Amino acid sequence: MTSANTIFSNLGTTIFEVMSQLANEHGAINLGQGFPEEMDPLDVRQKAADALLNGWNQYPSMLGVPELRRAVAEHNRRFYGLDIDWQQQVLVTSGATEALAACLFGLIEPGDEVILIEPLYDSYLPIVRRAGGIPVLVRIEPPDWVLNREALAQAFSDKTKLILLNSPMNPAAKVFDIDELSFIAELVQTHDAFAVCDEVYEHLVFDGWPHTPLMTLPGMVDRCVRIGSAGKTFSLTGWKVGYITAAPRLFPAIVKCHQFLVFTTPPNLQVAIAYGLGKEDAYFTGLTRDLQAKRDRIGDGLRRIGFGVIECHGTYFITTDFRPLGFNGDDVDFCRAITTEARVAGVPVSAFYEGEGPRHFARFSFCKPDSMLDEALERLAAHFGRADAA
Repeated sequence: MTSANTIFSNLGTTIFEVMSQLANEHGAINLGQGFPEEMDPLDVRQKAADALLNGWNQYPSMLGVPELRRAVAEHNRRFYGLDIDWQQQVLVTSGATEALAACLFGLIEPGDEVILIEPLYDSYLPIVRRAGGIPVLVRIEPPDWVLNREALAQAFSDKTKLILLNSPMNPAAKVFDIDELSFIAELVQTHDAFAVCDEVYEHLVFDGWPHTPLMTLPGMVDRCVRIGSAGKTFSLTGWKVGYITAAPRLFPAIVKCHQFLVFTTPPNLQVAIAYGLGKEDAYFTGLTRDLQAKRDRIGDGLRRIGFGVIECHGTYFITTDFRPLGFNGDDVDFCRAITTEARVAGVPVSAFYEGEGPRHFARFSFCKPDSMLDEALERLAAHFGRADAA
């Protein structure tokens, strides 16, 4: 009997959905999936409501409404000093995952090699493979997440089409520094390759660390695609509004792919995000400050309970080593146990590796109200016999 596409039909259900369903079944606090709660700005939501009632509700241009495309170009200039032509380099997408699909389907030819750094956001590999690309994986691991430069250099070849770089990195919470980025840029140029840069957490970088887009490095503006996300920048993940900034020579192929994926994105949401990107610096610095405080809140609590807590320089996520707690099992067992018994859901870090990954680390999301974080810590403390640590 004729079968469905083997790449997608053989996939399991995403770990986020698995853990969220388990959390719902057991009344657990869901610190597995990274959706913010009680953080979405009212003024941006009001702009969307006003635009829905009073604005255009038919198809906008497949490229995106001009207000948002201009705002994305100005955002690039304002924060990173990039001189971007909004008409030739900016595309609005229905979320960052669709942006990734448009970039990878648009740029990869069957047989091209694509370099990816594990741990991976779970959509990367299926999209690369469905586009006909051949993944070449380079691994970083907790607790230090050090980039093995020799391994990365060996991964590049004359068949390399592009590297897919995620910084700040989900799920490692790693922010690639300027030395690492310079090394990557040199390899990309030496091998005449491209870089697709998933930078959706660009405004969630902590402790004074800078976020440096690879596109800003010498020789890279003509080789890069940069992906941003309103869902992350404005805590509006359900809106699914993303945006691409691309080198002019790469832009047309990405646009032509996008037109047959979703074609366009709700216009009222685009208008609202254009307004949001123009907000004063205090909004963006406040977002960073608030998330850093939540990171510290949960990190300190987890340490008191007995977890080993790995440094987190960005994103919504903090990785922990549960071995000091004396748990007898791997990370999948651990996350299932705390979800069903302690009623707090996390995600096993091994789920983000293609092969056998580290098996004693669990990841928690902290983009939640303080009261929810505190309740989760109390439940975990009680479960591990450390009620005095909550």
